[in-house]
Amino acid sequence: MKSKSIRTPKAYKNLEFLISPDARTIRILAEFLEPAHRFKKEGIKEAIVFFGSARIKPQKEARKHHRELLKNASRTEKNSAAFKRQLDESEIDIEMSRYYEDAVQLSSMLTKWSHKLKNGHHFVICSGGGPGIMEAANKGAILSGGKSIGLNISLPHEQESNAYLSPNLNFEFHYFFMRKLWFMSLAEGLVMFPGGFGTLDEMMEVLTLIQTKKVESKIPVVLYGPSYWKQVLNFDFMLKYHTISKEDLKLFQFADTPEEAFEILKRELSKHLMNKS
Repeated sequence: MKSKSIRTPKAYKNLEFLISPDARTIRILAEFLEPAHRFKKEGIKEAIVFFGSARIKPQKEARKHHRELLKNASRTEKNSAAFKRQLDESEIDIEMSRYYEDAVQLSSMLTKWSHKLKNGHHFVICSGGGPGIMEAANKGAILSGGKSIGLNISLPHEQESNAYLSPNLNFEFHYFFMRKLWFMSLAEGLVMFPGGFGTLDEMMEVLTLIQTKKVESKIPVVLYGPSYWKQVLNFDFMLKYHTISKEDLKLFQFADTPEEAFEILKRELSKHLMNKS
């Protein structure tokens, strides 16, 4: 009796193959084509990208933690060195939380301004999709009636997507370089809030691309919080030892309030719109 033949799955339905090292090129291509498909469907062409630390807390949360720390500690604990360290850290969290609130406000201001633009232009707020400054940026956009993009990344310690992302604009990347490609493909303006290694990595790549003119259009870059950035990066020292030029210092501008950052971005992006029209 003739046995019935069994159909094997098509290659593009073979999950075992698709997650294998041999299909890495296909996965990389998928992280380009699938977001491109979604952005086209959603009509997304231009974005203002926010970078910053995932560890910065909302002010309400930081103050609550500080109160609980004081409330729950015994008199003996309050005199200990360990408690004093905790208290110092909690006070720093409160100090840094103003950047969360500022990011919400700036994102909201940019979203409302963008809604008023004509000639088919609309800047959507984009972040890395996680907590901290990323959440704050997305929150400001959503609460102001705008769309909100999150380009998240799979990490060993999972970074959950924040709750303020437009449903079809919540992305999960495996490859850092594809995620960065999409940041720069969408970006018409960038805001760098205080952050750690990830923010520094993104900042330096952005500035290098602009410096070397790999990015053709002039993208305004705002370093938010000069008291933070001028301690983390000593640009004057770099200039003194000729590792950067005076022209390189024109690649970015500092801002310390949402209003100041908004005016810089509004001015520079308005010039960009005039050049495009």
